[in-house]
This record gives sequence, structure tokens and C-alpha cells, in this order.
Amino acid sequence: MKAVLNSTVAACVAASVITQPLAAEMVTELGAGEGQLNIVAWPGYIERGETMEAFDWVTGFEEATGCMVNVKTANTSDEMVALMNEGGFDLVTASGDASLRMVAGKRVQPINTSLIPSWDTIDDRLKEAPWHFVNGTHYGTPYMWGPNILIYNTEVFGDSPPTSWNVVFESMTLPDGSSNEGRVQAYDGPIHIADAALYLMTHQPELGITSPYELNQDQYNAALDLLRVQRTLVSRYWHDAFIQIDDFKNEGMAASGSWPFQRNLLQGDGAPISSVFPVEGVTGWADTTMMHVDSENPNCAYMWMEHTLSSNLMSDLSVWVGANPAVPAACTDGRGMQTAEGCTNNGFDNFEQVRFWTTPVTRCESQGECVPYYRWVSDYIGVIGGR
Repeated sequence: MKAVLNSTVAACVAASVITQPLAAEMVTELGAGEGQLNIVAWPGYIERGETMEAFDWVTGFEEATGCMVNVKTANTSDEMVALMNEGGFDLVTASGDASLRMVAGKRVQPINTSLIPSWDTIDDRLKEAPWHFVNGTHYGTPYMWGPNILIYNTEVFGDSPPTSWNVVFESMTLPDGSSNEGRVQAYDGPIHIADAALYLMTHQPELGITSPYELNQDQYNAALDLLRVQRTLVSRYWHDAFIQIDDFKNEGMAASGSWPFQRNLLQGDGAPISSVFPVEGVTGWADTTMMHVDSENPNCAYMWMEHTLSSNLMSDLSVWVGANPAVPAACTDGRGMQTAEGCTNNGFDNFEQVRFWTTPVTRCESQGECVPYYRWVSDYIGVIGGR
């Protein structure tokens, strides 16, 4: 609840379009490492071989730089915003539904790309992405991205795999002859409202939705109504990937929005799971390494951002979490474990089909005035609670 309250405050600040420089002056030169680095990260993003020996991109960095890496994991974007508001961290691996809130809230500082030698290797599609590039200023270094796919149990769907998100939004009988009630899941985060809006773009075009993150009041109300229907079907609102994996193994789940990470691990364990990009398209996340405005270890922070681009990290992390690297060459250059086939499996070629998470604001580009994120936070809690 603390994370929700703090994120609501930050979202209020971000409820209008960002029009002025909002953070401290950027670093202009680097010195020796300070000896440590404190990072807020998604689970699995910063590995040192403790989970699985083969996945370690921290030990070598520490030995080369003397910067000892400390990691605080966060399971949601709202938790990340709350931690950055509290301070004491140097970097955060933020998704697009958090990054603009931190820019607007003056929690992160501009990034001097000239101090990152491997900057030019970044995917051109990400270099100036709107979730971290504001008014001509970079507020982060792209890290990983991926789609929110629809995973499904092949024993339930047989020869008739789902083609639409309707299997998680509308009551129906599935191909195995049983109802989907109690056999589907939904993401436990306010940004899931965008998934409902994306579905409505195809099935209720008269609403006039052009972006699932820019909703006027009528469009927003329609999305909430759809989510209220979904609530009658959902067995769990998930945010922990490993709990969702267990549910699909042991609790008879039929379908859910998910990440390639869960699909890959389930398939690796022999579970009858596959995935699709539904006809309505998908939302997705693109994570950016952002630097706290009061970072006490800026030299180590810049060394880490260069390390993420120039080492085997991008390649191995792409394999580990089932995501796509911000450096395209990491799919093919042999520095790490990833291959071109693996990146294709993770959705690398479907970039244009993904509606990436971004922070909903009051004054929006598509229609002037939209429902801001702090409303998404409070109303989604209400939907989950049955209101």
C-alpha cells in the first residue's frame, strides 16, 4: 500500500505534459569509481551467479571497476517509484509506466551519452523513445524490452489456439468444453487498464480510442467496465512471475497475459504451454536504466551503464528473462548466449506491433484531455476490490 500511495503522489505531479527541464544538471566528466553501486531492479535483472552459475554479469564488473553492486528488487513499477522517492539508490531499471513519473518528479537526472562509449550500439528504435527522452534530453540508457503476450495451455485449446484476448476478457466455454471462469489471470497493476483499452480499440471502434494510454472519460469508463467483467473470471491478479508459473503447472490455468520469461521457463520444464500475439495486438514494456538525481556514486553508475551495453550482459540477460536486448548485435555477435532465433522467439521482430507502457497524463497528445495515472491507480484498486 505504501508503494501505491507514493506512486499516486508522483503520478499527480506527472498529470500534465512535461514542458520544462525537470532534473539536475548532467554529469560532464567522470573520475574513479566510488567503490559501490546501489540499484533498484526487476527480479532477475542483476545476476551474480547465485541463482544459476552461468548467469553472472556482476562479478566481472566488480573486479574490473571496484564498484561493489548492491541490488534491491522490486516487483512492480509503483514499488520502484516509491523506492526512488525515498532515495539512497544510484540507478533503477524502470519501465515506461514509471520513467516519466520519475522525470516529472525530479527523481532522476539527465544522462550524458558522451560518457557512455557504446551508446551508438543501441537500437535506433530506442535511443529517443518517449518514455525516457524528454524535450531533447536523455534521462536513461535503454536496457531490455519485451511484449506482454497471451500464454495458453495447449491441452485446453488443442488444435484451436486462441487468436484474441477475448479468452481472458469475456465469459466463454473453452475448447476443452469447460468455462474460462476461474481459469484465467490478469496483471496486478494499474497499467493493465491499457490492455482493456487495447482490446476495445478493435471490438468497440466507435469509442475512438487511438492510444490505450490516452483515454477520455467515456473511453476510460468503458475500459473499467470491461475489467469488471474480467474480475468475475480471474483466479489471480499476478505480479510475481514465479507464482504465475506455479499456477500454470499446478492450478489448472488456461490462459493469461504474461511475459516471454514465464513461457520460456514453463516450456523448459515440459509444461504444455504456448503463446500468441492476439489479433488486437499487445502492450509491452521497455526498461531504461535511470540515474537518481542524488546519486552518491555517479562514476560507478556510468561505468555500469557502459557495462550493460559493452559486455555479454545484454545477450545473457535476454536469454535469462526472455526479453530483447537494447543492443541488437547482442542477438548475433556471439558475446553471450543469445542467438538470432532466440531474439525472434522473444518478439524482437514484432517491435512495431507493441504498444509500449507509458505514463498516462492529463493533457494528452491524441485528444487534449485524458484520465491521468493517479486515477488509474485508485480505480484499478477499486476494480480488484469489486467496485
